Order: sequence, then structure tokens, then C-alpha cells
Amino acid sequence: MSLFFVANAGVFAAAFWIWLLWMVLRTHEATGADVLAATGAITTTLVTVVLGARMALQRNAAIRHAETKKLLVDISWNAFAAAGNAEGAGKVVPFPISPVGGDRAGQRPDGDRASAFGRGLGGRDRGSNGGRRR
Repeated sequence: MSLFFVANAGVFAAAFWIWLLWMVLRTHEATGADVLAATGAITTTLVTVVLGARMALQRNAAIRHAETKKLLVDISWNAFAAAGNAEGAGKVVPFPISPVGGDRAGQRPDGDRASAFGRGLGGRDRGSNGGRRR
């Protein structure tokens, strides 16, 4: 949605409102033209509001999409750079995750990895070793 369509709808709405005001001030009884002007004014005003809201939502979605793409590029680059700095060929590079609960970060030593399977279990640890590999 572009500003062009929103502006066009706004111009049409203003024209209908001016026409309606001119018709009301000019005549004392309601005619079919008054009803047409009122219908056009209300309809084009609603269309302008809906188009403006849609344009704002699309802009916010585009900003979020750009931030997500930037984050994915950063993650990919960091993983690539960290893999090149790994000491051994079989070593898995740990990815820093933010703690979901306040206490989970304190339970894990700095060098351990968090299990990808244990995240969705609602705080329960997977397996007998608490979801940690040594």
C-alpha cells in the first residue's frame, strides 16, 4: 500500500465532505443528492482510515522483517567465524542463548551447551544428566 492511494482517498473524502456541506447550506430539504454526498463522504472517509491503517501495519511489518533478516545474517556470520576458531574438528561451537527463567543461567557452567530438545519441556530437564553433555 502506498501513500498515493491513501492521499487519493483523503482527497475524495474531503471533496465529498465539502459537497455535502455545500448541499446542506444551500437547500433546506433533503434530496437524493444530499444522501449521495453523505454516503460518499462516510464511505471515502472509512476507506481512507482503513488504507492508512493498512499502510502503517505494512510499514511496521517491513521494519520487523528487516530486523529479523539482519539478526539471521549476524547469527550466520558469528557461527561461521566461531567455527573457524574451533580448536578441534569435532567440537560443536556453543551458541549463546538468553535464559528463559532467571535461574537457568546459574545452573549451567559457562562451557556447557544447552540441549535444543530440553527447551520446550517447561523447565523439566531431559534425561538423567539434566540435559547437559560433558
